[in-house]
Parts: sequence; C-alpha cells; structure tokens
Amino acid sequence: MIFEIKTVYSNSKYFLLSVVIFSTMLVGLLILSEYIFLEPYVVSHIPSGSEFGFVLIVMISVLSALVLPMNIFRINILKKSKQKMGSGIFGSIIGAAAGACSCGPIGFAVISTFGSVGATATAFLTNYEIPIRIIAIIILVITYFTTIKSLKSECKVNFQY
Repeated sequence: MIFEIKTVYSNSKYFLLSVVIFSTMLVGLLILSEYIFLEPYVVSHIPSGSEFGFVLIVMISVLSALVLPMNIFRINILKKSKQKMGSGIFGSIIGAAAGACSCGPIGFAVISTFGSVGATATAFLTNYEIPIRIIAIIILVITYFTTIKSLKSECKVNFQY
C-alpha cells in the first residue's frame, strides 16, 4: 500500500493537487461548520463538546486529499474504464457534503430559500451530522482501498516490494 502511494505522489503534480484539495476542503468545511470565523477578525474556535466533529472534518479532508489525486492518476493511466471512476469522486463529494451539513449560515439560507422543506432538511442534517460524517469517512476508506486494488490489478502497474 505504501509503495502505491509513493508511486502516485512521486509526481509533484499529484502532491500539489493533494495539498490544494486538503487546504481548500479543510478551510472551507471549517468555515461552513463555524469553527473558523472571518469577521471581525480571523478567529478559530472549537466549542466544548464539538471536538469529535472537528476531528471528523479533518479526517474527511485528509482522506479526500489522498483519494482524489490517486483516482486522477488512475484516470490518466487507464483512459478506457471511466465507468469505474465514479466511486472515488462520488466518495469525496459525499465527504465534502457531509462535512458541511451543520446548521450554520448555510442552514439559514436553505430555510429561507426552500421554506418548510429546507427547514426539515436542515433539521435532519443537524441531528444526524456526526453519523453522516462517519458514513462519508467509511465511503472514502472503501474508495481508498478500491483504488489501491485497481492500481495493482487493472492498471497493470508493477508495484514491487
């Protein structure tokens, strides 16, 4: 497993992409989940009791930054089997959506835009925020192992140990 990661990230393009994905997702999700405030100053605050949610956001960002560049590497190697690529991108999208599902400023925008349906959706996402993030992490982990397996078999890349 380590050798596959080294193979993908030995190219600086994929490493830079991973850093950009991690930074963007982490900062974006922390702002949306109200762990980082931008006004009147840039301030970070983790309220007591929400540390687990913070750790889950960091895990989602790390796993997405690991999985997406590996899948892009796989796409570049194997142009013919694009139908199997949906799982890696799908898992990362679910992870990002699950990380942003707290009832912050977006929740109020949804309520005002969609009325009672928006209020119901926001209440659901607020109540099940932690389980949705855990499910997203599980999907990203499965996607990671699936990608590693496909890099070994489908792409016919010789990984020597």
